[in-house]
Amino acid sequence: MLTARRRVVASAVILAGSLLLTSCGGSDGGSSDGKTLKLWHYEGPTSAMGVAWNEAIKEFEATHPGVKVKYEEKGFEQIQKTAPMILNSSDAPDLMEYNKGNATAGQLSKQGLLTDLTAEATKRGWDKKLSAGVATTSMYDTNGVMGSGKWYGVPNYAEYTMVYYNKDLFEKYGIAEPKTFDELTTAMDAFAEKGVTPLANAGAEYVAQQYLYQLALSKADRSWVDKYELYKGRTDFHDAAWTYAADTFADWVKKGYISKKSTSTKAEEAGVSWIQGKAPILFSGSWWYGRFQSEAKFDWDTTLWPGSDLTLGSGGNLWVVPKNAKNKDLAYDFIDITMSKKIQNLLGNKGGVPVAADTSAITDPKSKELISNFNTLSQKDGLAFYPDWPVTGFYDVLVSETQKLITGGEKPDAYLSALQQAYDKGAPKQ
Repeated sequence: MLTARRRVVASAVILAGSLLLTSCGGSDGGSSDGKTLKLWHYEGPTSAMGVAWNEAIKEFEATHPGVKVKYEEKGFEQIQKTAPMILNSSDAPDLMEYNKGNATAGQLSKQGLLTDLTAEATKRGWDKKLSAGVATTSMYDTNGVMGSGKWYGVPNYAEYTMVYYNKDLFEKYGIAEPKTFDELTTAMDAFAEKGVTPLANAGAEYVAQQYLYQLALSKADRSWVDKYELYKGRTDFHDAAWTYAADTFADWVKKGYISKKSTSTKAEEAGVSWIQGKAPILFSGSWWYGRFQSEAKFDWDTTLWPGSDLTLGSGGNLWVVPKNAKNKDLAYDFIDITMSKKIQNLLGNKGGVPVAADTSAITDPKSKELISNFNTLSQKDGLAFYPDWPVTGFYDVLVSETQKLITGGEKPDAYLSALQQAYDKGAPKQ
C-alpha cells in the first residue's frame, strides 16, 4: 500500500478489554517488564488479517498466561506519516505492522529505527517459510534498498491487485463481463453511456495512483520494474509505458470512467462505494477480499488485470520490531504464532493470501480462487511491487500529482515531468 497499500485504510477497532498474553524474556530497547506487549496494526476486524490476528492473540494468551497485550487503534495513513517520529521516542510499540519498500521500511532501517531480525528469522525458520519473491521486502541493505542485507520485517501474508466486479450490476445493465482489456473498455463505455461511473476511485489516497501504475505495467517488463524499484538502470517517466499510462488515465477521466469528484475520495470510501453496489468495478488489492466476502451482498467475482503479465503486489505489510521496543521477545513470539499453520490456514480461509498454509486446508471456494491467482502471478514472476516505493516521500507526490490529472489541472506530459523531478531527487545517482 500502499501499497502503499496498502495498504488498507480501514482502521482496526480497539479490542474490547485487555487480553491476557505472555512471555518471559527481555529486550535491549528499554526497561522490559515482560508482562505487556504493545501492539499496533491497522487491519479491519472483518478483514482476513484482522480475523487471523485476533485469533493469534487468543493463541498467544493461551501459551503466555500473565501477560497483557495493549492493542492501540491506528490507521494506515496515520502510521505512514508519524512512524519515524514515534519510533524515535520512548512511546514506540513492541510490535507494529508497517508498509514495506524502500521509502518506508527501508528508510526506517537505514535510520536505525528497526531491530535486526536476521537471527530470529533463521532461528525460528521464518526465512524457510517465505518464498524468494515474498521475502524480497523483508530484507534491506545499508542504503535501505530491499532485496538483500538484513531482515528488518516479516510478512505473514502476501498481496496483489485485481479487478473486482459486481456481477449483478453487469447483469442489470445487460453488459458482458470482461475477459480481455478491450472488453473491459467496452464495458466501461457501456456503463458510462448509461450514466454509471464504472470505476470506484480514490484520488486522495493510493487507489488512483495504482490504476495509473497498472496501466504502465501493462506495457512494461521485469527489467522496467527493476529499473524503477531497484535502481537497476535509469527510469524515464516519458518512456512508452509511463506515457501510455498517463495519457490513458487522463482519457478515462474525460470519458467518465473515473469521476472528477473522486479527487478528494479516500480508499475506504472507494471500497465502501463498491460494497454498497454504487460502482460496478474496483481495481484494488487482495487486502479487501475478506471484507468483501463478509460485507458485499451481491454476486461478485475477480480477475487479474487483462492483457498484462505484471500487476501490483508483493509480500504483505511487515511485522517490524522497533529498536526502542521494550519487550522484543514477546514480539518475536507473536510473529511466530502468526506464521503457524493454524493461523495461516485461518487467514487463507478468510480471504487472505497466506505464506505458509497447508493448501489442502483451504476449503472456501473464493479463497481457493484468490490463492490460485496469486500462485499464477508468482510462477510467472508477475509481482511488480507498488509505485510509491522507490523514494521517500514519493507517495505524497503521486497522490497530489494524480489528483491534478483527475481535475485536469495538469496535462499528462507535465504530470510525468513532476514525477521525474521528484524521483530523481530521491533516487540514488546512476
